[in-house]
Amino acid sequence: MQTTTISESHTVSHHPTFDPHHNLKKSDKHNERIEVRVGSSPSDSRAISISDLKSQTKRQRLHARVQFATICGSMYLAGWNDGTTGPLLPRIQKVYGLNFIVVSLIFVFACVGFLSGAFANLYLDGRFGFGKVRTACQVIAYAIEASALPFSAFVLGYAINGFGLALQFTQSNGFVASLKDNPEVKMGILHAVSAGALSSPLAATQFAQLPHWSFHYLCSLGIAFINTVLLIAVFGLKTQDECLAQIGQPAGEKGTSEKSQFSQILRLREVHLLAFFILIYVGVEVTVGGWMVTYIIDVRGGGPSSGYISSGFFGGIMIGRVGLLWVNKKASLYPIYSTQHRYQRSQVGERRVLFIYATLAIGLELIVWLVPSIIGEGVAISIIGMIFGPMYPIAMMHAVRILPEWLVTGAISWIAGFGQAGSALLPFLNGAIATKMGIKSLQPFLISMMVLMIVLWALVPGTARRTQ
Repeated sequence: MQTTTISESHTVSHHPTFDPHHNLKKSDKHNERIEVRVGSSPSDSRAISISDLKSQTKRQRLHARVQFATICGSMYLAGWNDGTTGPLLPRIQKVYGLNFIVVSLIFVFACVGFLSGAFANLYLDGRFGFGKVRTACQVIAYAIEASALPFSAFVLGYAINGFGLALQFTQSNGFVASLKDNPEVKMGILHAVSAGALSSPLAATQFAQLPHWSFHYLCSLGIAFINTVLLIAVFGLKTQDECLAQIGQPAGEKGTSEKSQFSQILRLREVHLLAFFILIYVGVEVTVGGWMVTYIIDVRGGGPSSGYISSGFFGGIMIGRVGLLWVNKKASLYPIYSTQHRYQRSQVGERRVLFIYATLAIGLELIVWLVPSIIGEGVAISIIGMIFGPMYPIAMMHAVRILPEWLVTGAISWIAGFGQAGSALLPFLNGAIATKMGIKSLQPFLISMMVLMIVLWALVPGTARRTQ
């Protein structure tokens, strides 16, 4: 879509075939200046957003807030799930009599579920509605896990749960990225609310010391059931476009290619780089939250209460995603478009801020590795969480800026779903390495993965490719 900016502060929409070099003759009443912009600069995007917001009714604005709050509630459950495994892992090993590599099958089965969910999302969301399949999977999975069945059945629950969580991440991120009203801020808040990862270790640490340790999953089951009811009540099993229409937001730009959306997404190099970056990021996050407790107990001699260190880490993530929003916003890097070229403001930018965050995280991880102090390591791990917090929202909003508009929702869904597999893949790799070398190998493993994150982020394009 091209827009015409008229000197009298009006904007007129034109068909995309409008010639940008077309000269207008003087009209009978006014001399008009025409400026054509291709794409969407920050000012253009804000103008569109303001126009959409002004056209919203009071009821639609209220419904938009309810929708966002409901999605935040579903992300709380996702965070709760991430923070559960770490404190329970030593108890699971003891109950089932497993070594590191066998207990890591939990993460393998979860990885299978995540990847399956990422592939299935584009098909299921359009046919079964927003949120229906994912919540049903989580209810079933937590029911299996709470029963403390034999280990072969127990890990099956993780596969089913992984499938549901992949749909949850893909649909939630895709929906928020499609919003016109402050999507950057809302993306940060969305992932800050995944602070279930802060609260679940507090509960899991207590359950890990009780005879019926698996009853912790009954808490998860209750949250999943409430989440299911809310999603059905608010979204009514409608598709994303139908849900956006309820809040007065028109459907986004559609592509004209005859190829399927999924085929177009998989052809984009940017999508794969971002997907692998998110995979490593999520993997590092969950590896810290999952294996750090075992490291502190086995290597540093910590007691059963070491599980609270996991809460400190995820609490840091929550604080970072909200508390550092102003830093990200101040350093934001937005592309500016003209008919011939794309320019960028010479600012630090969110892209470069992420390099700074990752470098600081590596430095703090070296402290955890080399300084034998449980208190010092607990503080350093919490700060690592705070620094890690903004990375995920930054990457997601960067995807919105560099990908074609008609592919954004599907691409972010794929990136989030594929990336979520990292929460299973990297913890499993660490468990396999720890079986041979001991859990002390955790720190060099984490540092090497953080370096890989920096390399992948450097390969992600900083600007959008030009599309016709």
